[in-house]
Amino acid sequence: MATVFDYIDDGDKSIQALSLILAAWDQGEETGVAPQLMAYAALFTALSDLVAIYGEDAVAELAQGLERRVRIGEFTITQTCQ
Repeated sequence: MATVFDYIDDGDKSIQALSLILAAWDQGEETGVAPQLMAYAALFTALSDLVAIYGEDAVAELAQGLERRVRIGEFTITQTCQ
């Protein structure tokens, strides 16, 4: 499935990285992997790579800042029913 990111070719490596992740996510869903399992795998992979690069303390500090960002809706793409 193509995303809007597939049509942006400005050389931005962060857009390229996001496009690759979204493609892998789509492939996982197409093969029957539940989205929540993809999310946990992505979080594990991201955090373990960041720890390898920056160390546990830096990543723990980053993770602490995520709570506020999640609560204010920075990662909310669609409204959820509660």
